Amino acid sequence: MSITGIILAVIVVGGTGLFIGVFLGVSDKKFAVETDEREDAILEVLPGNNCGGCGYAGCSGLAAAIVAGEAEVGGCPVGGAPVAEKIGAIMGVDAAAQERKTAYVKCAGTCEKAKTEYNYYGIKDCIMASQMQDGGAKSCAYGCLGYGSCVAACPFDAIHITDGIAVVDRDACKACGKCVDACPKHLIELIPYTQYTVVQCSSNDKGKSLMDACQVGCIGCRLCERSCEAGAITVNNFLARVDAEKCTNCGVCAEKCPRKIIKIRNINC
Repeated sequence: MSITGIILAVIVVGGTGLFIGVFLGVSDKKFAVETDEREDAILEVLPGNNCGGCGYAGCSGLAAAIVAGEAEVGGCPVGGAPVAEKIGAIMGVDAAAQERKTAYVKCAGTCEKAKTEYNYYGIKDCIMASQMQDGGAKSCAYGCLGYGSCVAACPFDAIHITDGIAVVDRDACKACGKCVDACPKHLIELIPYTQYTVVQCSSNDKGKSLMDACQVGCIGCRLCERSCEAGAITVNNFLARVDAEKCTNCGVCAEKCPRKIIKIRNINC
C-alpha cells in the first residue's frame, strides 16, 4: 500500500472517530435524563447490598422510589433506623422509629424429632424436594426440608442448617426477606427483633396425625391460650400463634405447653 493510501485511511478512521465522538457528546446532552440530586445523596447513605429486600431492584431503585414518593424513607430493611434517619434528613421529613425485625423459622423438627417416610437422593434443594411424593421425605408435610435453599438465598450468612432444620442468627439477620421468599414450605417469617416468645411449629395437622409425624409439634391443645393472662396467644386450625404486641414474655405459655414447642428465645435459644 502506498503512503498516500495509508494517509487517506488514517484520515478516514480519524474523521469517523471524531464524528462519532461529537455525535455521542451531543446525544448525551440532548437526551440526558435529569436526576434529582437527592437521589444520589440517598444512594450514598444506603448500604449498597442490592439485596432487593426493600422490594425494588437494588439500592438505586429504592433511592429513586423514595425521591418519587413511592417508598418510605425507612424502606431499607438492612440499614434500619440509622439509615432511615439519614434519608429523612435528605428528604426533609421526620423518620419515625423503625422497628427492627428478624427472620424466624417455624419448625423444630430436627433429624431426631421428626420422622421421615423415605430417603431422598435427589438434588439438595428444598424446592426440588418439595415437589417429590408427599411434599418431601418428612412425615410432617409442613416441616423444614433442611436442604438449605434459604441458606443459599441469604446474602448475609445469617441462616444455617443445624441438625436438619434451618436456624437463623438473629443478630446477623438484616430482615431482607430473601429466605422468606426462598422457602417452599412458607416456614420463615419476619418478626419483631424483640419478640422473644415464639411457636416453633407451622403444622395444621390434628393432634394424632401430628404426633405420628413429629415428637414436638403443636397439637392445638389450647393450654397456652387458656394460661395467657395477656390474651397474647391464640390457637387456630390446631396451631398456636403469638401476638407480639400483646405478649409480655412472661413465659407461662412455654411452661404450660406439653410439647415444649413454645420457646422464650432469649432463654432457650
